[in-house]
Amino acid sequence: MAKIAIVTDSNSGITQKQGEEMGVFVLPMPFMINEETFFEDISLSQEDFYSKLKSGADVVTSQPSPASVKKTWDGILSAYDEIVHIPMSSGLSGSCENASLLAKEYGGRVQVVDNLRISVVQEQSVRDARQLIGAGKNAAQIKDILEADKYNCSIYIMLDTLFYLKKGGRITPTAAMLGTVLKIKPVLQIQGDKLDAFAKARTVKQGKNIMINAISNDMQNRFGGISAETVRLHIAHTERKAEAEQLGTELAGIFPGIDINIDRLSLSVACHIGPGALAVACSKKMDIKETL
Repeated sequence: MAKIAIVTDSNSGITQKQGEEMGVFVLPMPFMINEETFFEDISLSQEDFYSKLKSGADVVTSQPSPASVKKTWDGILSAYDEIVHIPMSSGLSGSCENASLLAKEYGGRVQVVDNLRISVVQEQSVRDARQLIGAGKNAAQIKDILEADKYNCSIYIMLDTLFYLKKGGRITPTAAMLGTVLKIKPVLQIQGDKLDAFAKARTVKQGKNIMINAISNDMQNRFGGISAETVRLHIAHTERKAEAEQLGTELAGIFPGIDINIDRLSLSVACHIGPGALAVACSKKMDIKETL
């Protein structure tokens, strides 16, 4: 049986320490901050990132250089037969496409998964890949299975401020000013390859209800039903831990028995939406037996 390694990037939210504990390799994503390069969880902590973001620093997401990706792969392939590489969604970054091009030089030993995921649902893909390795699948089979599963997840994010959307050019200054005056809490969605507007709320409570109703509808109509056997829930946040935990308690009461994971949104998402965001996500559980 081939010895298979899993590589992901820090857009998954998996830290270097967690990667070591899970037995996966995590490429740190680079950020340009005031024209200086930092690497997530290496030279840039969560605390430093938010401090710089709040200070008004010019923060721009980037992607691993081809040289750093190849160096990582080459080192891994000295001890492993194959690699399953799970980057962030190709619709949100060029890193997936670039990795796919690089993989052509490796004669099939590196399989790049383009399953349109980011943050907590990307992390879930990494965990699914580990299970598939345990089930005896090779790298090419794991790639096919994960890509076939790409639309079986969704993320809804309630923002605390419109400032960072305006700063990134995603909304006009006029729209941002009007939204601030009206105290609008926009709810965005990530469905595969796009970060899009979903709804507008006037209060935090209304925003949470919008996300919960949307997730409930997805579970019922897209992911096979609301049960612990079919789905898992994820709560994510940007510097909103207490509210995330409170929301976890609420969801546990609404959807008893369903697994709920609470984590931080990856910095690549936080860069565009700012601190104070709260997200609810859902992913359909993979039936490993069906893949055998």
